[in-house]
Amino acid sequence: MPLSVISIKSTPKDGKFDLFESLKSDLEINEIKPQTGDVIVISSKYVANSQGRIVEYDKVIPSPEAERVASRFQIKPKIAEVILRESDVIFGGIPGFVITSSDYIMAPNAGIDKSNAKKGSVILYPTDPYVVAEQLRRKFLLTYQIHVGIIIVDSRLMPSRVGTIGVAIACSGIEPLSDLRGQKDLHGNPLKVTLQAVADNLASIANLKMGEGSEAIPAALVRDSGAKLTDRQIRENEMAISYDQCVYVRGLGTRI
Repeated sequence: MPLSVISIKSTPKDGKFDLFESLKSDLEINEIKPQTGDVIVISSKYVANSQGRIVEYDKVIPSPEAERVASRFQIKPKIAEVILRESDVIFGGIPGFVITSSDYIMAPNAGIDKSNAKKGSVILYPTDPYVVAEQLRRKFLLTYQIHVGIIIVDSRLMPSRVGTIGVAIACSGIEPLSDLRGQKDLHGNPLKVTLQAVADNLASIANLKMGEGSEAIPAALVRDSGAKLTDRQIRENEMAISYDQCVYVRGLGTRI
């Protein structure tokens, strides 16, 4: 069967909410019956909303370090303070954007987002996304007696490319990578370094259907993807590469 993507529409929510119950209700309203092997892709901002990970930045008090970062990268000091709180590493940046990393996730401005947030507020990355993904996988197993994959997706700008794509910031229930090393290409040459980013590819496919604006589609179901199912718990560092090995980080400068 060919791969298919089914949008899961929802309604805006205020405050914290039960993520699994919301997904369950949305599946029923959209008349979607999940099956073993399906991969459910969920917006990171939807997960963060369910956790109450929203900050009213007007109430933030910037530190002297935030004032320094704000001056260097021409951003508001209050936003700079939130970025510092959410970041493990600051690599550098340009006016308006600070390139950061936290919990193996590299993103501009620590992934904080004003879109789909009330005026004066920003949405942060979800807390413990891998734990959330694993909990959702287990709840689908207990409730529906099916084995599904879970991916939490974020939109991301790619180096030297226009526009955003979807990137998996966490997953559960599927192997996130397909190791092609040792296999041969069309000309019989052995592949030496090729690892296919299965979770990232599925995240981007689903993200195309979920949209970026007012679509109210915080999740999508990918069917017949061919992704390898697994019961093992995926570790946070499996889809990440160390900064010392990343060609972009090594090639563009050092940390600050």
